[in-house]
Amino acid sequence: MSTSSEVLSLKYNQNFGCFICGMNDGIRIFNTEPLVEKLYLNKDTDKVGSVAIAEMLDRTNLIAIVSGGNYPIIAPNSVLIWDDHLKEFILEFTFKSKVFAVKMSSKKLIVILHNKIHVFSFPNNCQKLFTFNTCDNPKGLCELSTLDEESQLLCFPAVKPGFIQVADVGAAEESASRCPRIFQAHKHEIGCIALDRSSHRLATASVEGTLIRIFEINPKNEIKQLIELRRGMDPALLYSINFSRDGGYLCASSNRGTIHIYNLQDPQFNRQLRLANLGINSSNIFDARYSMCTFQIPCELPCVCAFGENCNSVICICVNGSYYKYIFTNDGKTCNRDSYENFLDLCLGSEF
Repeated sequence: MSTSSEVLSLKYNQNFGCFICGMNDGIRIFNTEPLVEKLYLNKDTDKVGSVAIAEMLDRTNLIAIVSGGNYPIIAPNSVLIWDDHLKEFILEFTFKSKVFAVKMSSKKLIVILHNKIHVFSFPNNCQKLFTFNTCDNPKGLCELSTLDEESQLLCFPAVKPGFIQVADVGAAEESASRCPRIFQAHKHEIGCIALDRSSHRLATASVEGTLIRIFEINPKNEIKQLIELRRGMDPALLYSINFSRDGGYLCASSNRGTIHIYNLQDPQFNRQLRLANLGINSSNIFDARYSMCTFQIPCELPCVCAFGENCNSVICICVNGSYYKYIFTNDGKTCNRDSYENFLDLCLGSEF
């Protein structure tokens, strides 16, 4: 049976400096480093109800909310925008079907449905700009570039499973995006995606969860595969993939309980496994690039990992409130736990 303190969604903000929890008893926002609770909106006192999806816009006063859980205040086909300066909802968007995810930037609001994505101008003069069709997308996969530029990339699963569509939604008034590109990333359905901060590299994984591919996106939206990384040989459900702030590393979490860290700036530090060493005969020996280093958390915990302010640290947050911070060396030879806390035990304004 679910409890009032149950975490229903767990998301970092755009630069990983904060994370937000949608909960049965409302919303809680925490600073990532140092770990401090910054905001608590109670389902009753603040009249936000229980929250199935919550999304921050950087560190601004705007929060996107989708109701759910035990005490929803509105149907799950609506998105509400909370203004924490005014302490009230200021916008409402309603759709014909359930909302699976929301993304925000300083100029756009993206709403992901089961097989459609809607793009709105935001937060002023909100108008629908684009609608894209996708394959079935119950995980709400979608990545929006956060750079405040004329060109703004949106990456999401295309209509055909295993394919990705990249569209420029930077235009303010066009009825169709400029120069959309569709390419095959995997044989199976897409399971996880991530953009780096420059919006020049896209990481993808399929529902198999064994391989992560890194693609380069040039200014003309042309796509080129850069590297293929292997998580493992057995299938896994990937919870998250994220680049470090400088783009030099990549981390991934899954239901296997292992957090993988890959070196992108010096790939030679990633471990290699030659199929010949496994007794597999092949005329073309394939060198699999495995993670540079790993650390373990309880595998039953859904979690999201990201890099800290120091690109040599990874922070993993879990739905039971666990907060792990590990620090690793550039060559991956050491990876040690720096701290462990439970963020659900914090009170507003208190710090570990």
